Amino acid sequence: MRVSSIAAVAAAVFLIAGCQTPPERSGTAAGTGATAQGAGVTSRGGADGVDRLSGPLSEQLAQVGDRVFFAFDQYALTPEARRTVEGQAGLLSRHGGVTVRIEGHADERGTREYNLALGDRRAHAVKDYLVALGISPTRISTTSYGAERPAVLGSNEQAWAQNRRAVTIVLSERVGS
Repeated sequence: MRVSSIAAVAAAVFLIAGCQTPPERSGTAAGTGATAQGAGVTSRGGADGVDRLSGPLSEQLAQVGDRVFFAFDQYALTPEARRTVEGQAGLLSRHGGVTVRIEGHADERGTREYNLALGDRRAHAVKDYLVALGISPTRISTTSYGAERPAVLGSNEQAWAQNRRAVTIVLSERVGS
């Protein structure tokens, strides 16, 4: 019953989102004042109205790992998660003009409020480790989506494990930095 309700809501959201006309984008990366054309960087709007970059840096982030996973009801970084965040820190150290957002997520178990708080603790665990590795906290923002944006639909351990995560998103980059 719960899965069918979630599927119905997701279908309605996709139907409504598909009817919207995307806003026109200029060739300037949000907030940087630098034109990204010719640098292989494109801007795409997020559902939250914040431009994300897709280009060489986002691809590099995906290669080192743009997400870390957590055990049930936990926000402590595992050794594997620490290695991923260390790779992110190395990339951010080499690209000083980059700002990122850490998005914390939870699986569907628990109340909405609890999952939002857990997602927030997960996002801050990643941010705190990046800061400990020398990345300026002014370059990192955090947000929590709780269970609102699952990566995988399903009510089983395999789906839940994929949804207990923190994702690092590239928001802005100075071209040539």
